[in-house]
Amino acid sequence: MLLHGLLTPATGLAESSTNLTAAGFAARAQNLFVQAQERQRAKSSDAEAAWQFARAAFDWAEFATNDTQRAALAQEAIEVCRPLIAREPRLAPAHYYLAMNLGQLARTKSLGALKLVTEMERHFQEARELEPHLDQAGPDRSLGLLYLDAPGWPTSLGSRNKARQHLQRAIELAPDFPENRLCFLEALVKWGEKKNAQRAAKDLPDLLKQARTNLTGEAWASAWADWDRRWLHLQKKLKEATPSRR
Repeated sequence: MLLHGLLTPATGLAESSTNLTAAGFAARAQNLFVQAQERQRAKSSDAEAAWQFARAAFDWAEFATNDTQRAALAQEAIEVCRPLIAREPRLAPAHYYLAMNLGQLARTKSLGALKLVTEMERHFQEARELEPHLDQAGPDRSLGLLYLDAPGWPTSLGSRNKARQHLQRAIELAPDFPENRLCFLEALVKWGEKKNAQRAAKDLPDLLKQARTNLTGEAWASAWADWDRRWLHLQKKLKEATPSRR
């Protein structure tokens, strides 16, 4: 569900870097999932161990090679999050990672996906009210993407206005986080808003350069591979949208 100049060397190597390290990213996500699963099973009543497990399940599901694997990971996380919310209804991460894993499950379905969307919306909204800064404004960012990607009325709850509202709010809450900027820029490109997209992209190279000095290490390597790839693609799109001068 979740979608994605800077310095020339970084963007120039984005595609090959992603190809070379994808297996390593997947292996790391799997290892973190196994560790989180062991903690959750050893401390079944521990709320943090439960939602950390749900986060790890979502992260590994991003690298799933088929729908069966993705659905199994999502379902296991969902089955941990539901009773956690029943015990602690005001625990924002429980709502957030339940919704994220519902999204993974929805990716594996066709007709059944639409039935999950309303539940995702409800839990993202709950997380947003309880802890808006969670995961770098993740609740607003995720709501924006949900409204962006879902079919519109009467089929589902997709809405350009709501998508814009929440994606912009995510930037307001966490303006220096690359994911928030890239998601909004991708939405503008999708909507064909060329001038708005070009304005939104103007300060992105400097922002990414600064973020690269702050978000470092193995934990951020996969995110940077994704962000570099998406930024490179967006630059191409913006260049295509710019009329040539003669």
